Amino acid sequence: AANDVCHTVKWARHNEFIIITAGKGSLRVWDFDLANRKVRPSDCNLGKLQRTINYVFVDDTDEFCYAGTASGDILKVNLRSRLFRHLGPKTRMSQGVVCIDMTPAGDLIAGGGDGTIAVLHAEQLKVLNSTKLEGGGVTCIAPHSSGQLFFAATAQCSTYVVKYDTLAAELRSTCHSTRIHDVVYPAGYSELFATSSKQDIRVWNARTCAELLRVQIPNLDCDCICFSRDGRAILSGWSDGKIRAFGPQSGKLLYVINDAHVGGVTAIACANDPERIVSGGFDGSVRVWRVTAESRVMLGSMKEHKATVNCIRVRGNDVEFVTASSDGSCIIWDMRRFVRNNSLFASTFFKAVLYHPDESQLLTTGTDRKITNWDAYDGSAIRIVDGSTSAEVNTLDIAGSGEFFVSGGGDKVVKLWHYDEGQTQAIGIGHSGAVSTPTPSPTPSRTPSRTPLSLC
Repeated sequence: AANDVCHTVKWARHNEFIIITAGKGSLRVWDFDLANRKVRPSDCNLGKLQRTINYVFVDDTDEFCYAGTASGDILKVNLRSRLFRHLGPKTRMSQGVVCIDMTPAGDLIAGGGDGTIAVLHAEQLKVLNSTKLEGGGVTCIAPHSSGQLFFAATAQCSTYVVKYDTLAAELRSTCHSTRIHDVVYPAGYSELFATSSKQDIRVWNARTCAELLRVQIPNLDCDCICFSRDGRAILSGWSDGKIRAFGPQSGKLLYVINDAHVGGVTAIACANDPERIVSGGFDGSVRVWRVTAESRVMLGSMKEHKATVNCIRVRGNDVEFVTASSDGSCIIWDMRRFVRNNSLFASTFFKAVLYHPDESQLLTTGTDRKITNWDAYDGSAIRIVDGSTSAEVNTLDIAGSGEFFVSGGGDKVVKLWHYDEGQTQAIGIGHSGAVSTPTPSPTPSRTPSRTPLSLC
């Protein structure tokens, strides 16, 4: 289409034999000669202007096109004469003009890479009104059939409803825009759940999927979260090696455990004793903490794993807990003496481990695609089944009754298994990436699951 990259292609509105292409340093109009089976391009004369064009909008009469540029201004070009007519606005949009549409009144409405939405006069290209949305650059504008409002989508997966006359914006829906690391329910409560991702933790209403709370820490990844047993705090492990606790209603920072692990906190779990938490790190260390309103004290530190700790589960009596690691081992620890009671080994990177509700057996999975039942007393393997035929199994979780458990992995499928039979009962398909954690609801009405890429 040109000597450099083409960024956008548009058809003329009323002529099916004309298309417009634009990109780096080019704006071309193509005419289809059906009789001779030829496509003839003609460059628009922009004079001395050199622009990288992101978006092209054609007016209702096919007389003018408006080209939004990476420089933050808009070029008005006559499609019939192929001549440049006007340039504006004088105050450019930061990070460029990404999308353009037209209001019912005939003015232009432009979305910028910095989240700005501006209404401009179609002739003079002067800004008449503007507003700025949270959640990244405006990637798309779609008018509503009522003619009174439009939808605006952002680069960080938020959708807003905006009124034409006042540009008053209301958040309609949102989701994570990057990999989701963890999803958890509060103990015994299924009306909400929390998710963790890059830079933020979000709390969601389980019935409406509306966002209730967002906690953001720039330039850090939240790798793991859990609710305290009493529901008064959201405990989170971060890539800077700190454990942070937030209020579940206010999002207020309650306390921080500095230097909890070298390289980042990769797993965290709460004991039934509300003052005790267990954490695992990127360096393979496992630590037990006593947390009170006045202090945070490390009770024990164990370093037998040689690689990242991926999962931690605590027994109901707080006597033991088990950790799964990428070094091919799961270790059962004594929570009072802080020593190893038993260990499980396999030729795999263990991704997940859990106790059966009666705590007589353990269930593990990993990169070998196997789901293994182990005797919790002597650590012997009882049964091994294939969790997937094509990809690793990343995670496991079990319903409160113990009759069923769920798994998910790189095949993008969530599977429901009968525990005693070891057979798949149902398969859920819908994720666009590998499933990292399916979490059964405390009440058996719904099971949210997460993927490395969350799409809006």
